Amino acid sequence: MLAFRSPLSGYLQAMRVVVIGATGNVGTSVLSALSAEPQVEEILGIARRLPSIQFPKTTFRSADVGSDDLTDALRGADAVVHLAWLIQPGRDRQLLHQVNVDGTEMVLRAAVRAGVPSLIYASSVGAYSPGPKDRQVDETWPTGGIASSFYSRHKAAVERLLDRLETDQPSMRVVRLRPGLIFKAEAADEIRRYFVGHVAPRIIFGRRLLPVVPDLPQLRFQAVHSLDVGDAFRRALISDAHGAFNVAADPVIGPPELGEVLRAWRVPMPAGVLRLGADLTYRMHLQPVEPGWLDMALQVPLMDTGRIRSELGWAESRDGVSALRELLDGMGAGGDLPTPPLAARYSSE
Repeated sequence: MLAFRSPLSGYLQAMRVVVIGATGNVGTSVLSALSAEPQVEEILGIARRLPSIQFPKTTFRSADVGSDDLTDALRGADAVVHLAWLIQPGRDRQLLHQVNVDGTEMVLRAAVRAGVPSLIYASSVGAYSPGPKDRQVDETWPTGGIASSFYSRHKAAVERLLDRLETDQPSMRVVRLRPGLIFKAEAADEIRRYFVGHVAPRIIFGRRLLPVVPDLPQLRFQAVHSLDVGDAFRRALISDAHGAFNVAADPVIGPPELGEVLRAWRVPMPAGVLRLGADLTYRMHLQPVEPGWLDMALQVPLMDTGRIRSELGWAESRDGVSALRELLDGMGAGGDLPTPPLAARYSSE
C-alpha cells in the first residue's frame, strides 16, 4: 500500500475538503455546515449529476464512484467526506453493490493513493447487528448488519473495508459516523419516492390521513435532523477524533410517538403479518421497499450518543419527533432542493 502523509493533530487551518455524494439529503447539509466553517477554505463537491444550486466555497465535479478513479480529484485534500450511496433502484442488486461497496473501496484506494490524511465516512445504525430495543448500546456493538437487508449488509461490508484500511494505513485518521434515520423537509420528495413510491398521494402525509400505525414493541427507532448530521460531520472534520460515533436525537420514537405525529390509532399487529404485507406489496410493485428494510427497522439496536456529545460537543438543534414532523410536512408540500436527486423532477434512479 502507498504511504500517505500523517494527519495534523488538533485543529486544522485553511482546509481543502472533498465531499463525495454532495447533492443528496446529507450531502447538502454537510455543504451548508462546511461552507460556514472558518477553518474550511475550499470544498470540492463530487456527484454523479451536477446541481443548479450553489454553495459558498464550493465547486462541483461530476463523477461516478462506481466506475471513476477519483485519485486526481483527491490530491491535495486535507480530508475526504464520503457520503455517496445508492438506495434505489432497490431491485438492481448488482448496481447497488457496485456503487455502495465496490465504489466505496475505490474511494478508499484513491484516498490512499492521493495521500489524504483524514477520511470521514457516513455509516449508519443499519450497520449494527441485531440488538436491544429496551436499552441503548455504544459504538462497540458488533457491526455485522441485518442479513435480510441489502442496505444493512452493504453498510456492514464497508465497515470491514474501513477496518482493513485502519490496519493497513495507521497514519490515516478514519472517522465513522453512524446516524439514525435522517430527515429534513427539503429531502421529503426524495424520501417519499425512495420509500413510498408514487402510489400514495402527497395529501396523505400533509394531512396525516394514515388511519393506523402498527403497535409493535420492536418498532422503536431514532431520528435526527439532516442539518444536525451536517454539523456532526463538521465537528468530526475539524477535530482530531478517530473511530465511530453514533448520531441520533432524543427521544426514541415508537408507536406512541408515531400515533401522535400521524394522528393515527395504534393497532396491535404481529411482526410476521406486517412483514408479509411488506413482502406482498413489494412483489406486486405497489411500493419500492423490500421487506428487509422492515427487518432492519425491527432489529437494529437503539444507540447511545454519549461519545459524540462528550468528545465533539455535538447536540441536536431539533428533537427526533420534530424532525419527523418536518419530513411529513415536507412530503405533503413536495419539499425538495434543486439538486439531483432531491429535486422533485428527478426519478429515484
